[in-house]
Amino acid sequence: MMKTRIWMAAAAATTVMAVAGCASGPNQNLGTGVGALGGAAVGHAIGGNTASTLGGAAIGGVIGNQVGRSVDERNYYESQRAYPAYPPNTYYPRNGPTY
Repeated sequence: MMKTRIWMAAAAATTVMAVAGCASGPNQNLGTGVGALGGAAVGHAIGGNTASTLGGAAIGGVIGNQVGRSVDERNYYESQRAYPAYPPNTYYPRNGPTY
């Protein structure tokens, strides 16, 4: 019984680290961690055993990862729109041949 719990905990930790390793932005990393903790709490409250806790952590981590990813993408596109490379109708000093 104890070996099973250790293996399940190791599998859950590996899954969470793998999902967090794929995260790229700060909100995606935060979302993965918070989602995994929240999912583990909800899974334990519903099932009350190790399997439901680990399942909740995995599902919560994936959901948190995707929510954080969408926030990072939105922030990126808003920053691109707010600060364009060159203002419209202006002279481009480095747009041409260099001798």
